[in-house]
This record gives sequence, structure tokens and C-alpha cells, in this order.
Amino acid sequence: MEKKLRVGILGATGMVGQRFISLLENHPWFAVTTVAASPRSAGKTYEEAVGGRWKMTTPMPEKVKNLVVMNVNDVDAVSKTVDFVFSAVDMTKEEIRAIEEAYAKTETPVVSNNSAHRWTPDVPMVIPEINPDHFEVIKFQKQRLGTTHGFIAVKPNCSIQSYTPALSAWREPYEVVATTYQAISGAGKTFKDWPEMVENVIPYIGGEEEKSEQEPLRIWGHLEGGVIVKAKEPVITCQCVRVPVLNGHTAAVFVKFRKKASKEQLIEKLVNFKGLPQELELPSAPKQFIQYLEEDNRPQVKLDVDFEKGMGVSIGRLREDTVYDWKFIGLSHNTVRGAAGGAVLCAELLTKQGYISAK
Repeated sequence: MEKKLRVGILGATGMVGQRFISLLENHPWFAVTTVAASPRSAGKTYEEAVGGRWKMTTPMPEKVKNLVVMNVNDVDAVSKTVDFVFSAVDMTKEEIRAIEEAYAKTETPVVSNNSAHRWTPDVPMVIPEINPDHFEVIKFQKQRLGTTHGFIAVKPNCSIQSYTPALSAWREPYEVVATTYQAISGAGKTFKDWPEMVENVIPYIGGEEEKSEQEPLRIWGHLEGGVIVKAKEPVITCQCVRVPVLNGHTAAVFVKFRKKASKEQLIEKLVNFKGLPQELELPSAPKQFIQYLEEDNRPQVKLDVDFEKGMGVSIGRLREDTVYDWKFIGLSHNTVRGAAGGAVLCAELLTKQGYISAK
């Protein structure tokens, strides 16, 4: 790409916004030129607005420190400075739906980390290795919005990325029971600002179980009549638990098949599973999307969460079950693959396919 696309981060001061900024620091296609946040941060430099709340383990990139934060509500002003935006705003769902559509209507593509538009029928919700064909619904969304260039695309919930890729590689499960053990960064927290999570487990995360049960079905759905229609199978039931881990969502999953495959066949499908990001060698694409770990005590957060720079998925402990056919453990990085990194990969594919381009 001769000239980098100009990128804006909406909600730039929050944890996911910070993750976007750290991931895009040396991106070969995209350059962060605009940061936008709430009115209380507007007018300050990015460094001043974040203050002591920088939550990444790597330093704040020098290039963004002196960017003046724009008011995220000044849609026209922000849109004039960018080719597209990543959205990580912290608002109510109604406000997010409205502001993301407002940006799209300025002919600015929006790639969102938020959940507000995940069930809007003509908005694609995509894991690029699994359902890139859902981007085809964008042409119908543009007709509704009255745009030629602007649209909204979203990535799914962070917790499902620890097991949905495995189920997609196998393609045949019809009944799934999953329990996710979710890191505190999924709530935008660190142990410093959530001390009550130290040595604690909270067996409830608001809205998470419904997302974990339903969002995979939309990913496996199909385009029909200008909208995405969700799949009917597999039936998924899920429990979601908050655990004292900073980064990394783990899942314990039980699966039933109509035709039971061997362990060797299932592992072979996992390690050979790849998609368009690998074929196109997109900048953020993991070379190995899913790794299988043979050791009984893997995957572990400390050892495996950064597999493929946090963009890969780790599966282990695949074994026969006495009630279901098979059970396994999955692990994914919730703020990289599950949030900002997944959105960046979507944007790369959208760029490669011509949906995102310079204004």
C-alpha cells in the first residue's frame, strides 16, 4: 500500500481504544491520525487525557501522545480527518447505534468492537477466518443508509473466540455446553482498579451468557434477502464466570456430533483450519490460526495467551466424555483476538476487498 489509510479511534482513551493504538503503532497499512473521546477529554492531548490510566504493558506510542483529542460527538469534524474509524465508545447501546450510523452516513466506514449493532440484520459480524462472506451484506446496508462508501461492520463477543473456531473447524457439532472463565480486562479493568477480583471468582457477567449462546449462530448464518439469517444449530448453552486473570478467556466445552469422529481426525481439522486472512497473508493474520497442545496441563493463560501475538487460538485436553462425545479446553486473548486485534483483522480484509479505501 503506497500511502497509509488515515484511521480514527472512537473511544480512544478506554482500554480497548488503548489496545487499538498499541496494535496500530507500526501497522503497514493504517496510521492513527485522529483520536476521539468524550467531551471531558476533548481539547487535551492524548497523553493528558489518558493521564495515569494507560493500561497496556507496552509504552504509549510517541506518535499519539500529542494528538489533540476530538469530541467523539462532533461527527462531521472527526469524519473529515479520517478514511475510516474503529469504534470502542463507552455509551448506551442506543447511543452507540446512533453514533455509529451517523459516522457511516458521512461516508466513513466504521469497524466496531461494540455489541450494539451485532444483531442489526444488515450489519456483518465477522471472524475473518470463518465467515468473511457475510461482508456481502454491506451492499444492502448501504442501500438502507443511503451511502456509497460508509457502512458498519462489527466483530463478535470476545468470549466466543476461545471455542467457536474449533467448532467451525469441525462443522458438525449439534449440541454444545460451554463454560467460559473470563479475564478482568474484558470488563475494561486491571487489578489496580478492581482489587476485589484478587483471589476471587464472580459467577455472573451481565448479558454474557446470551451472547455466548447466540452469537456463534449468527456467525454460522447465511445471507438471505439482504440480511444475515442465523443458523439453527448447534444448540449452545453457556455459563460465564469472571476469574482473577488479567488477559485471556478460557472455555471448557462439551460437544455432541451426529457422526463421531476420531481424536486424530478432530485434531487434524483444528491445525489445518485456515481462512482468507491466511491465504491473503494479511498483516495481522496469525500464520497458525488454531494450535493444538498435547500436554495435559495446556493451554494455560501464562504460557499460551500470546500465541501468534494474541491472534491465535489454543486448544487442548481433547478427550472422550461419558455424557457427550468429546470435551476440550480453549483459550484466546480477549483484548487482542477478541477485541481490537479482531477488528483490525476485519479492517485489513475489508481494505483488501475494496470496502475500505482512501476518501
